[in-house]
Amino acid sequence: MLHSPQEEKDILTRLRKGREEAFEKIYQLYSARLYGKLLKLVKLESVAEEILQDVFLKLWEHRKQIDPEKSFHSFIFKIAENKVYDFFRKAAREKKLESQLIILSSSSYIIIEDLKSDDEKLTALQSAILSLPHQRQQVYRLCKLQGKTYKEVSELLGISVSTISDHIVKGTKSIREYFDQRNPLLPVLVVGMLNFFDNILI
Repeated sequence: MLHSPQEEKDILTRLRKGREEAFEKIYQLYSARLYGKLLKLVKLESVAEEILQDVFLKLWEHRKQIDPEKSFHSFIFKIAENKVYDFFRKAAREKKLESQLIILSSSSYIIIEDLKSDDEKLTALQSAILSLPHQRQQVYRLCKLQGKTYKEVSELLGISVSTISDHIVKGTKSIREYFDQRNPLLPVLVVGMLNFFDNILI
């Protein structure tokens, strides 16, 4: 049942104060509309349901930011929009390794016959990363494999952006040398992988 603008303002005021009954009314009022919008965007019912719950969880956690005098519709749909963006960003990160391995198997790269499977290629790269000092490994995995920005990693690890950049430069050099010592052709594979990551993260 839809409420008048004044009734909705009263509900939002109570929600700001942490009233659970107000939260339940807002859920009843907006959940169906939000779910329909989410389903159109993500195409999967289970994903839409999960994002919907995330939206209302965030709404409850940030209820004090609600301004009853402003459009609540815009407020909550903006939260939903950001959650959908986060979902697709996460999905893209999870698909990144798979995608780069497909690209590496194309004619634009030399195929390494010694590494027959994608799993072997990935294992080789992981082994090279493990050869790096501990903090450099952390930086490399966060930036190159998880897709985090230098700024995000800087805040996460408590080190400067310039230090992050230094780790990436030295880590890339070390990984190339690691493969060069084992097979003179492998650096071609590694360079392709690293360039692919760099292009994604720009």
